[in-house]
Amino acid sequence: MTVKAVIFDLDGVITDTATYHFKAWQRLASEIGVSLTPEENEDLKGLDRTSSLNIILMKAGLNKSEAEKSMLAERKNRYYQEIIAGMTHKDIFPGAEPLLQALRQRKILIGLASASKNALLVLRRLGIAHYFDYIADASQIKNNKPSPEIFLTVADNLSVLPHLCIGVEDAQAGLQAIKAAGMKAIGIGDASYLKEADLIYARLADLNIEEMLRNAL
Repeated sequence: MTVKAVIFDLDGVITDTATYHFKAWQRLASEIGVSLTPEENEDLKGLDRTSSLNIILMKAGLNKSEAEKSMLAERKNRYYQEIIAGMTHKDIFPGAEPLLQALRQRKILIGLASASKNALLVLRRLGIAHYFDYIADASQIKNNKPSPEIFLTVADNLSVLPHLCIGVEDAQAGLQAIKAAGMKAIGIGDASYLKEADLIYARLADLNIEEMLRNAL
């Protein structure tokens, strides 16, 4: 089997927007009287804004109307956009751009599957949007991770069969989505949170492209 495409998550894989999301959620949670720890934040990784908010509200024992939820979600997004406004090329994780360049050299298509509706904005701020052949975010799908829909959407738009794709994620929900899509899964981060992964690297800079491609065979 020859790998035809690699599909990346954005937050916590290519750049540290996962931390920025945490800071924005932590600020909102504090305003509604809830503490949010880094450990609890692991449950939010890979989820869309509405699902993350529902978890926080459940933790707080709060019932909110759909209109109130919408207002809270938009407030969190404002906090997040305030943080990412200062992002530049220097905020790319070490190893990310060389990996994208290496995939390009091998004529392997590159996709993005992000739960964040700000994904394209972030890629443009980082100066790496041009590497991606297709970008999908939560606005283009009905079912969020761990549903495989977003990864299947990217594969379909790249005109590549799912079993010829590799997915790269830092969250359990994302890895479950990759596996459900019938793709090989690469985990980035703490191995204890990445049990669904076929290969795990602590950082993207540690990823060995030849090993990754061999593992997909």
